[in-house]
Amino acid sequence: MILMLTARDAIENRVDGLESGADDYLVKPFAPAELVARVHAMLRRIETKPENQVVSYADISLDLATRDVRRGDLEISLTVTEFNLLHMLLRHPRQVLERRQILNDVWGYDFYGDDNVLEIYIGYLRKKLEAEGGSRLIQTVRSVGYVLREE
Repeated sequence: MILMLTARDAIENRVDGLESGADDYLVKPFAPAELVARVHAMLRRIETKPENQVVSYADISLDLATRDVRRGDLEISLTVTEFNLLHMLLRHPRQVLERRQILNDVWGYDFYGDDNVLEIYIGYLRKKLEAEGGSRLIQTVRSVGYVLREE
């Protein structure tokens, strides 16, 4: 969101500013209360924009609102950690994610547990996603991390 604060008060300047991408245009001098009100209005517009609630890749879909996960017609039940791990992979399809990046995103920067936990949860996810004969979508990139892509 862009709010232009300027001394240029001609209609042409206002039109140019708004047409060049500004979301609002406030001419100096202005009252601080008006600036605060305009910023609050802009923030309300951001908060009320509907976010895409479904993330998908290949035949996997993950609904953030309902926390439903599907692979084709099969509904998959995931734990909170499995869900968060799959969500991260789905946000970055075909992108190799480093182990440390995944651990930080899913378990948090302050996680000091065994790094092997990532392999364990990748195994859980693979088992659930490959049930009923599904192809392997979570690929291991040796010495680096993992990638979500079709073989």
